[in-house]
Amino acid sequence: MGFLTVLLPIFTVFTIGYIGKKLWNIDVKPIATMAIYLLSPFLAFQTFYQNPINLDYFYMFVYLAMLCIICIFICYIIGFIKRWSKKQLSGFILASSFMNNGNYGAPLVLLVFGETGFHYAVILMVLQQLIMCTIGIYIAAQGSQTEQAHSPLKEVIKVPIVYGALAGIIVNGIGVSLPEGIATVVNMVADAAIPTVMIVLGMQLATISLKKIEFGNLSIALVLRLAIAPIIAFVITLFLPIDEMVKQIMILTAAMPTAANTTMYAVKFNARPMFVSSATLTSTLLSIITLPIVLALIL
Repeated sequence: MGFLTVLLPIFTVFTIGYIGKKLWNIDVKPIATMAIYLLSPFLAFQTFYQNPINLDYFYMFVYLAMLCIICIFICYIIGFIKRWSKKQLSGFILASSFMNNGNYGAPLVLLVFGETGFHYAVILMVLQQLIMCTIGIYIAAQGSQTEQAHSPLKEVIKVPIVYGALAGIIVNGIGVSLPEGIATVVNMVADAAIPTVMIVLGMQLATISLKKIEFGNLSIALVLRLAIAPIIAFVITLFLPIDEMVKQIMILTAAMPTAANTTMYAVKFNARPMFVSSATLTSTLLSIITLPIVLALIL
């Protein structure tokens, strides 16, 4: 019952976004753009500015890279056995290898581990964003005939959350204290980021259709995303010299449902968007059951 109490506020905020989209057909694109380009950079800056930088950041990047590579490798094995086309394989990888540790994982970590754990969740979110807008876009483009040279690099350059993180690291490193007025602005905008991206996810879920679900392939993707990925994460963390709480956060975020951004990538490159979007919705709903189990095992 305690786990449901933790998840209830998160899904309540998701529901607010869902209702807003269904009842008033609020356009999700400008709100999502605002969250990505205006709010999230301030949250990244705040996190890296206010917390001491240490080797944990490097270990978290290594962990995310290894988790992503292993999951993609498993997908390639499954695709080879099933003799999938590039388009089928791309959609499957997007649905099963990239987790939603931003507008779902970060608020959940905040509720479970408090502010101490939250800044690690934001760091994981920033690093995951970097991986998704490089490897994720490359995978999506592989399943499309419209792949453009250097598109991953262009996407990385356009992601402001990375610049917010770099600015926070620099200001933190040189030991500069922000004037009180500027610090207030940073905190106000940063505090608005998480609830906004949660509402955006709810709105995005309201646009997803479950028509023509491929139950067989979708089931495999969901098992990999919700069950196998956290097991892989657990094994990886055994070899990392980091704090036990950070390991728990890594495993928890690995158990998150399919990232909402993968649907946008799938639509952009026509990498089986219906399959990817159905994985996003069903994995988010199933996480109500799977996440309490993961929490019970790691805490």
